[in-house]
Amino acid sequence: MSHPSKHLLAIEGLEPPHIGDLLDLAESYALLNRSGKTQRDLLKGRTLINLFFEDSTRTRTSFELAGKRLGADVINMSVSTSSVNKGETLLDTASTLNAMQCDLLVIRHAQSGAPALLSQKVDAAVINAGDGTHEHPTQALLDALTIRRHKGRLEGLVVAICGDITHSRVARSNIHLLTTMGSRVRIVGPPTLIPADAHRLGVEVFTDMKKGLEGADVVMMLRLQRERMVGGLVPSAREFFRFYGLDAEKLAVAKPDSIVMHPGPMNRGVEIDSAIADHPTRSVIGEQVEMGVACRMAVLDILARRLPRNR
Repeated sequence: MSHPSKHLLAIEGLEPPHIGDLLDLAESYALLNRSGKTQRDLLKGRTLINLFFEDSTRTRTSFELAGKRLGADVINMSVSTSSVNKGETLLDTASTLNAMQCDLLVIRHAQSGAPALLSQKVDAAVINAGDGTHEHPTQALLDALTIRRHKGRLEGLVVAICGDITHSRVARSNIHLLTTMGSRVRIVGPPTLIPADAHRLGVEVFTDMKKGLEGADVVMMLRLQRERMVGGLVPSAREFFRFYGLDAEKLAVAKPDSIVMHPGPMNRGVEIDSAIADHPTRSVIGEQVEMGVACRMAVLDILARRLPRNR
């Protein structure tokens, strides 16, 4: 079982065997977690630091749980963004982390490229938990695992990623992973929220929701990220929901056995109707959260194998 790097900074650049290995290992952890058993000694003596320069509940808690289930010593460090001077403070942080002899470092940062910069300055294996509008690799892995569990494969599936594509690191990581694994990816949203270089990503672009969802196996909704928007890129929430929010009428054109996904946190009534989000058979949003722990256990496991035994 191989991983091409000491770190996990992005999905882009990973080959199908590397992604397949991570998903297979995550599947084994999903089964282990459901059985109630854990491997508490795998990372015994290792230190995992969660370094979050942006707020996060779901991802940080998931990494914390993953580390603890594998036996690591887990430290959560929340950094107020107001006190962060770009670049210099990050490098100061790197020297502090090296002094702590951290083994695994999970970082979320508002600046694209911050985890890559930190990876050059620390001895630890660095995992990108989301950087700016760049990537969120473990989210794409958990999404892919959830899809594979329901559909049995990724190759040949039609996956529609809908909403605020421009500001979404989740969309970017998913596009890289799914196209690499042979899925047909569509992106659907208003023209103001579609990246200018979208066609270069190997996806089909739709600005009409029903056309974009027609015959889809997977419908992945994204959060409208108003905090990253400059100016009026979208009309009112009510208007956005009317054209691009997922409701029963729009979902009806997808395949009858299609699944609905959302990385969270959800804006109910803006990008997704509550009846769809909570649908007992179509929605797999709860399972995505469960698979998040399994995927992060797999990432921690596979990266720890490359670390020296004694620091």
